Amino acid sequence: MDIEGFARRERAAGRSREDVVEALTDRILEIKSGVSRAYARQFAAAVVEEVENTSGLTGDLFEYEHANVTMGEFGVGSRGRGDFFAHRQFPRIIGKAAAAVGVDEMDDAGAVRAGGEYIITTVDGMHSRLSDFPFLAGFHVTRATLRDAYVMGAHPIALLSDIHVADDGDVAKIFDYTAGIAAVAEAMNVPLVTGSTLRIGGDMVIGDRMTGCVGAVGVADHLTARKETRPGDVLLMTAGAGGGTIATTALYFGRSEVVEETINLHFLKACEALLRSPVLEQIHTMTDVTNGGLRGDVYEMAETADCKIVVDDGNLRKLVQPQVLEMLDDLEIDYLGVSLDALLIVVPPEYADEVMAVVRSAGVPIAEIGYVEEGPAASVLISEGEERDFQPRFRESAYTPVKKVVDTEPRDFEEMKEQVRRAADAAVAKKERILRRLQNTG
Repeated sequence: MDIEGFARRERAAGRSREDVVEALTDRILEIKSGVSRAYARQFAAAVVEEVENTSGLTGDLFEYEHANVTMGEFGVGSRGRGDFFAHRQFPRIIGKAAAAVGVDEMDDAGAVRAGGEYIITTVDGMHSRLSDFPFLAGFHVTRATLRDAYVMGAHPIALLSDIHVADDGDVAKIFDYTAGIAAVAEAMNVPLVTGSTLRIGGDMVIGDRMTGCVGAVGVADHLTARKETRPGDVLLMTAGAGGGTIATTALYFGRSEVVEETINLHFLKACEALLRSPVLEQIHTMTDVTNGGLRGDVYEMAETADCKIVVDDGNLRKLVQPQVLEMLDDLEIDYLGVSLDALLIVVPPEYADEVMAVVRSAGVPIAEIGYVEEGPAASVLISEGEERDFQPRFRESAYTPVKKVVDTEPRDFEEMKEQVRRAADAAVAKKERILRRLQNTG
């Protein structure tokens, strides 16, 4: 529970200071065991005092332009249309930078040139629903960030970790989470070299929720970024058993036995084999099937490369691990709209067989699933000889019982987009004002 947020909302709504202190005291006692009412009330009073002292401040350093659209309403983080739109605002705020691959290209990682090589950096957040399963959280987020380095054609050389646990969380969570990271790090011989450990919100968040991220640094000679996708290329995809998302689905639908299928390094081993092979130089693009599933990734690739990508589902289902596919089918979860952690490769057709041979040498199944055409940016699915809807949904496939409840588009999307765009415009303007101040003051 965010106790500062509660106090701020209640005071802003006009509730008296004493009423808020009493209500907050009750909330604290509901969550925190072993504290007296006197302590809880003293704590609540201090929180309300801090809220009052920081309310009503004006100016660039204390205010921001509200979009009046919440993260949940807009589906931010849910790997669908709202999330994609929000992420496309970042390049406008960040501006042009001297990057070989920047945030405007919506790739899995960024790249800069240094010393004649490409330095690749990427970061992934742990799956929010794995808070009660720290080892799984650490394992899957580490595998995810390494994937994002590999698919840029990079050899990962270092990992970094950040973990935040709320005030009432058991200290052991940070150790179990780190063990999950270290298991992947040691298996792939990529050292975990630094990190940070904090409480979520310091004293202001009570409960035992955990969140965190893992970043990776890599080095590459040949980039396999999305912008290199070209008409005439073919799409290859490896088998996938899912990662954090599929593990979460299995856990919260009572299918915990399926979690075991997600504990593997197949994707990373396939990438290692490709990086050791001369055929890497012929690969145009690599990505992992994560963001909104194949629907989301193909859509983003088409947008970035400004071309038409056609996917034929003839080989798709057999590339999903059988137990995982059975679970998704049973639960009526669209396997094309959920993260499968498969490797997607875009390559000229004359090199497709060689690429597939290298991947299979690592023990990973792979098949051709589509091709790239000239034309305006679009993603198309061919199923049983007919074109089918292949647009990303407002959110990725609803893959837990709670997500099935919230899987709605609650407000007019175009209206929300305008409000979000306006807030991004305000952030750009503020950055420029502060930059001018810094430049003038030295």
